[in-house]
Amino acid sequence: MKIGVYPGTFDPITHGHTDIIVRSLRVFDKVIVAVAPNPTKRPLFDLAERLEMVKLVTKGLPHVEVVTFKGLLVEYVQKRKAHAVIRGLRAISDFEYEFQMALVNRKLNKSVETVFLMPSEEYSYLTSTIIKEVARFGGRLTDFLHPQVAQRLLRRIGTRAT
Repeated sequence: MKIGVYPGTFDPITHGHTDIIVRSLRVFDKVIVAVAPNPTKRPLFDLAERLEMVKLVTKGLPHVEVVTFKGLLVEYVQKRKAHAVIRGLRAISDFEYEFQMALVNRKLNKSVETVFLMPSEEYSYLTSTIIKEVARFGGRLTDFLHPQVAQRLLRRIGTRAT
């Protein structure tokens, strides 16, 4: 069984993230979505909330497991007997950072591969940061987020649902 680990902060999970998960299922028999604490990003939602939202969005997807993890990603991947780290590349601007992380992970553990997937064109510009800005200014979120995730985001930032 080929297992891929898709790590991220998912603050909040967007349709772009979901697209990568679905695409990953074409390559892997099982995808573990690993929600990371990542305090350096200062997430809007706490870890338990992000985990709950990812579980909500992926509920109908077969062969997807949603978990949290702490520590080095390569150690987690090895512990779960996974075959690769899954990363989404939206634009060239993502490539440099993701390439560096993949090389560091390879240096830490030569057996862990990184697989880069491109999202559908309709999601290639989406980031959680941009979506939070759209929400802060009262923009429509239906094209970007699961409806219940959008409601949670709007409640968190104190904006009316659109």
